[in-house]
Amino acid sequence: MIRKAKMSDVVVVQKMLVQFAQQGKLLPRSLSELYTNIRDIFVAVGDESDQVMGCASLHVMWDNLAEIRSLAVLESHHRRGIGRQLVNACIQEAKELGIGRIFTLTYEYEFFQRVGFQIVDKNVFPQKIWADCLHCPKFPECDEVALVLDVLDTSDASAGGAIGA
Repeated sequence: MIRKAKMSDVVVVQKMLVQFAQQGKLLPRSLSELYTNIRDIFVAVGDESDQVMGCASLHVMWDNLAEIRSLAVLESHHRRGIGRQLVNACIQEAKELGIGRIFTLTYEYEFFQRVGFQIVDKNVFPQKIWADCLHCPKFPECDEVALVLDVLDTSDASAGGAIGA
């Protein structure tokens, strides 16, 4: 089951993200950052146990642009469609908010391509570079792949908010 994170999930989510960050697969997130952005976070939980098996966040960057970040699924639960369900929850929320474009920076670009994302030049995301990337230990030599997904028809999206806005 996919649901929005609760306060009681934050410590578990942070521990999961630390494990993947130590492997160099994503950026670590502090407890403070996770509590501050709890409304961004989706979790995958067992139907009966309510144990957190995965997480993902949809972080709004601009009026028509959001980022999927911190997508992680416990290795013991890989290949069960949980990552796809989490991404789909983020896409659905973007649609509900009227956000037309979602991007991600990732090493798992093939997964995101299977979900419909297209590879783009990461230099088209100035907000992202100046927000999180300045604090990344890999900046400015980022080796992640940027991908984008247009989730609304251009007639449904708001006029402003181009990627470079």
